[in-house]
Amino acid sequence: MAAATKPSAQQCDEVPTGVAARDHWLRFRVPPGLMPDPQFDGRPARIQVHRVQPVYANGKCPGVPNRAAVLIHGRTVTASPTFDLRHPAPEGGSLSVQEGLARAGIDTFAPSLLGYGRSTRFDEGLNDPGNASLRPYNPDGTCPHPEGCDRTHNPIFTLDQQGTLLLTNPLGGERRAHSSNHRFAGTDVWVRDIRQVIDDAITRAQPTDGKVTLLGYSLGGPRVGRTLYAANPNPLLPGSADVIAKVNRAVFMASIFGGPTEETEPSAGFVTFPLTLSSRSATAAPAPDAEAECTGRVIPGSQDQLWEQIMEQDTEGRNWGGDDPGNPTGLNRSPTFSSYGWNTAVAGQLTPPTLVLHGLEDTTAPPANSNSIFNALPASMTNKVLVQVRCAGHLLQMDGCSGSRCTPESGTPYGGRPGEPWAGPHATVKAALIEWIKSGTFNGAANGQFTVDESGVASASP
Repeated sequence: MAAATKPSAQQCDEVPTGVAARDHWLRFRVPPGLMPDPQFDGRPARIQVHRVQPVYANGKCPGVPNRAAVLIHGRTVTASPTFDLRHPAPEGGSLSVQEGLARAGIDTFAPSLLGYGRSTRFDEGLNDPGNASLRPYNPDGTCPHPEGCDRTHNPIFTLDQQGTLLLTNPLGGERRAHSSNHRFAGTDVWVRDIRQVIDDAITRAQPTDGKVTLLGYSLGGPRVGRTLYAANPNPLLPGSADVIAKVNRAVFMASIFGGPTEETEPSAGFVTFPLTLSSRSATAAPAPDAEAECTGRVIPGSQDQLWEQIMEQDTEGRNWGGDDPGNPTGLNRSPTFSSYGWNTAVAGQLTPPTLVLHGLEDTTAPPANSNSIFNALPASMTNKVLVQVRCAGHLLQMDGCSGSRCTPESGTPYGGRPGEPWAGPHATVKAALIEWIKSGTFNGAANGQFTVDESGVASASP
């Protein structure tokens, strides 16, 4: 009888064979003086972190580095809908940024910052529908309403949302007095969150260089910029230099930019309520003229999926709104805040190599923001890149392409294959982030300004 064949040694994997997604929570107590409303001082709180990591069925081969990235969401849409959209891409694969990075071997951590998603919102904060805005004060400063009146320092925090969005459901026809009369947060509240997530990501992912890449999307840009501000004077946030040393590279994607370096109260005073709301219409498609020029920009079903995931994360807001108490329309809750700490002065002292990525059709954060950020980066920073993408809006990570424009007359779409059409801005975003996180380059360059055209071809800007 022939001898049995000895099984061969198990082979390791050079590239991931799959991905794994899961949530975990970071628990802490709110330091006294951190939040605008002192009633939250010392209260227990938690941050939800959505992690998508590469999986190696046979183990990762020695020499394949561990890489990690922390992704910070914007003003209204929390982490997993922003970065892990569970919707198929027309060309195959997924629109999920986190999945795309994980399949390239990058471990990603996307927190829902305090006041968002399933992170702590506080019963006397964003869980109370009576903390949405009331009617304004009279011009002479008097308030004729027994439940109270409100003011706002920023038009994005609109007044009388109790009367326009919540009056039937869940308020039952009567406006309520607030249980908190303050803005929910300032930028430094979320800087502290980001610091915790950076340490958590390093502990869990064990990146080979001991550092993470830090990305800020939309209003996440100011939160990341402030995190990387070495001169932050807040006594509750000492050791900024030590935090910055844990960041190997930075990314500002569709970033808001400008405003004061430190928190300064406007002459009219800050907003007097902690809760603001947005409806399904906030995820509306681009105007028809934009779609006519940029064919296929909105991928069918993607915005429905975005709203579905937003509602998955909003365990209270999904039961609010509408004229029928038995059939709520669902509303997305987000916190009010004061914004500061991300401007020319702050950008001018950044030290991590920086990628600035922006859609030229962005009507939420003006594309000029990206030029301003890039131009403000230190002249001594030799590893900095600006990438502007045509036919890409504020949600560039979920924008697509269809029709003849997707096949370039010459050249190959960035991150694509010769002879194949451009999948759209969402593919460019993934390819750019992967190259930047791994190599600190875009299209092979460590420095410079680039435009990705309507067919996906990248070229150096004049």
